[in-house]
Amino acid sequence: MNNYFIFVLKAALDDFSHNKGRTFLTSLGILIGVLSVILLIAFGLGLKKYVNDQFESLGANLIMVMPGSKQSLMRGGGFVGGIKFDERDILKLKKIKTINHIAGVFAKPGSLIKVDNKSEIVEILASDEEIAALFNLEIEYGRMIGKTDNQKSDKVIVLSTTLIGKLFDFPVEQALGKTIAMENQNYRIIGIVKSKGGGGIGGAGLDSHVYIPFKTAYTFNTDKKFLGIYLKTKTQDQVGETKAAVEKILLKRYDKDDFSVMEQKEIMDTVSSIFAVINTLLVAIAAISLLVGGIGIMNIMYVTVTERIREIGIRRALGARKNDILYHFLIESVILSLLGGALGLGLAFIAVFFIQKIFPAYIDVGSVVLALGVSSAIGIVFGVLPARKAAELSPIDAIRYE
Repeated sequence: MNNYFIFVLKAALDDFSHNKGRTFLTSLGILIGVLSVILLIAFGLGLKKYVNDQFESLGANLIMVMPGSKQSLMRGGGFVGGIKFDERDILKLKKIKTINHIAGVFAKPGSLIKVDNKSEIVEILASDEEIAALFNLEIEYGRMIGKTDNQKSDKVIVLSTTLIGKLFDFPVEQALGKTIAMENQNYRIIGIVKSKGGGGIGGAGLDSHVYIPFKTAYTFNTDKKFLGIYLKTKTQDQVGETKAAVEKILLKRYDKDDFSVMEQKEIMDTVSSIFAVINTLLVAIAAISLLVGGIGIMNIMYVTVTERIREIGIRRALGARKNDILYHFLIESVILSLLGGALGLGLAFIAVFFIQKIFPAYIDVGSVVLALGVSSAIGIVFGVLPARKAAELSPIDAIRYE
């Protein structure tokens, strides 16, 4: 059996070597399909890892209170609601004994920060001195926002080392005391926090945040409301009871669908499920090219059978069985598919190697198995009909064929 398979394999490779151009073009459809599918899976895996890393860096005992219901997030609508929180909510929630840190946060994404001729897009987080403990921020140089900064509405700001490196050409520590422009105001840098890493396309995640006192943000947060409340429990085991206590207090003022109390695990699971749906749809669209590639293989195999009818007749006359002919052309079809799949996989690895410099995409074992498995399946499925046609040919008619 092994000798038979080696014979068929050599015969197939010999035929391919005489038709290099046709072989490559036939495999090209599978190559493009496999490359597209693997890259999309790699992007999906990378995006999921990136988001999970960002959440985990905040700590497992972090709880977020956001406007809107959990169902709206599950439907992909995000945290959308008509309510905003205020100081009254913070004061009431501070009475919960299991809470260790709590702060209201006003967020303004897509803001432009400028220094001389350089600029960066950032997300402003306006809060108080508790923000450092809530977000696990570590001061590299200078200090964090303090109570006095909030009381006086001082125009001070804290940035990450990543942002400082992009905005200034001199050593990071020398940026302390420098002035930057943002939201038509000048802010003095009082602190620089350590980078959390995990950069992404078009930004650096948590490293693109800048921190200012909450009352300083009144210039653009005119209704003086919070967009969310962040709190941390004393221990991870207290997360469940703290969530229940938070909900009980807020339900006295708001309706059930007006807000969501979520812990890290819930958000990570929700985000992962959304990514899974989106990635599945994208992979399904990319898989269309695999179908086109399979049709291309079937077409070429029909042509190959027609070109080799006399050869098939001679082999049948010399004692080859129908199954021998069937297996021969089926193996050729699978080899064509595997060739395209292997080339597509190789190109995907090369592409991901370069992509990883700006985004944490990666290829897992499942992707490799999927690529080679799908390639083999396409070769079998689309090679059956041409192979069967070859096997059913009458030896006498095949020899007489011109």
